[in-house]
Amino acid sequence: MPDGAVTTHDDDILDFDFFDEEEPTSREEPSSGGPRPPRGRGPRPPRRHFRSPGNLTPLLRLVGLIALAILVVVLLAVWIEGCSSNQKHDRYANYMSDIGDVGSASAKLGDKLNALLTTPGLNKEDLDAKLGGYVQEAQSQQQQAESLRPPGPLHDANQAAVQALGLRVLGLQGLQATFKQTAGSTDATAAGEQLAVQGQRLSASDVVWEDSFRTPAKAVLQNEGIDGVQVPASVMVPTLDLVTQKSMAAIWQRIQGASTGGTPSGSHGSGIAYTKALPSGQLLSTTTQTTVKVTTQLAFEVGVTDTGDSQEVQIKVVLTIPNPNGTPIRKTATIPVIDPGETKAVTFATGGRVPFGEQTSIKVDVNPVKGETNTSNNTFEYPVIFTL
Repeated sequence: MPDGAVTTHDDDILDFDFFDEEEPTSREEPSSGGPRPPRGRGPRPPRRHFRSPGNLTPLLRLVGLIALAILVVVLLAVWIEGCSSNQKHDRYANYMSDIGDVGSASAKLGDKLNALLTTPGLNKEDLDAKLGGYVQEAQSQQQQAESLRPPGPLHDANQAAVQALGLRVLGLQGLQATFKQTAGSTDATAAGEQLAVQGQRLSASDVVWEDSFRTPAKAVLQNEGIDGVQVPASVMVPTLDLVTQKSMAAIWQRIQGASTGGTPSGSHGSGIAYTKALPSGQLLSTTTQTTVKVTTQLAFEVGVTDTGDSQEVQIKVVLTIPNPNGTPIRKTATIPVIDPGETKAVTFATGGRVPFGEQTSIKVDVNPVKGETNTSNNTFEYPVIFTL
């Protein structure tokens, strides 16, 4: 072979050295190890591989964890808010229960005072001892109210309740002191005026409790969104008739001359003024039969008059309706106190349970008071017939 001649074998060598070099490997392609492309077809295009993004699953997990965390936070906030709301409701309810116990005890003390002042035959010694005990009870009730810790918005209302209870302490103390100071007096009018001043303190306590405690407390509960909690009432003087100057003078006079036995001085008496059917207001007659229409609201009102010149207390009134087919209907009521010349009414409800279509009668009895000599007007019978 001549020098410098190029053979086919040499072409193969040149082709291998310059045109068939391996392409550098990359992360996207695996290192070459397979068969090479055929010669003479030019350079082969780079291979492209497609694969799913490897970071999608961690991203979805992160989104899920974030959503779960948000849900937990929301639920926790709702739970905390619910617990806070329940605790708030309980604070108000517990306070109202506590102040309600105090107010109820104070109202019962008022009932006891009313019963004491209207006790027949009450003497000065018993009165003084009882009033002394009532003063101690009232002071204890005021201290209980002062020791309460109401929710902040109810602070002023609680102070008003304390003030009302304080007026009751002062009123009871005043009654006790006045009865002592006037024990040797003969002026019933002057004594009645002084006692009425103390009675006004007691009645004023009811106004303070209602207007300065109960009404503002209701407004606070409404503003705070507290439902199902009642603001307690407390009434020391159930009837204002008991604490007027006239009534207190009569009470003083009765206690001054009271004794455990014997006939009281002065004129005493009580009598039936009228009897009428309700709700119609139809007056019953002792001489003429009255037709009474029966409804579920049927009741009878009996008016009783103090016919003497002395105050009377604890007057018992009884209404009886015969029942041919069973036990007679018998109703009882008591008038705590009645002044000379005064007429007071008591009401007896029947609920419509009366004998129908038969002639019958309604009997009313008023128990004679101590020292009463004329009892002709203490019992009346009224002929009636009940219809639908």
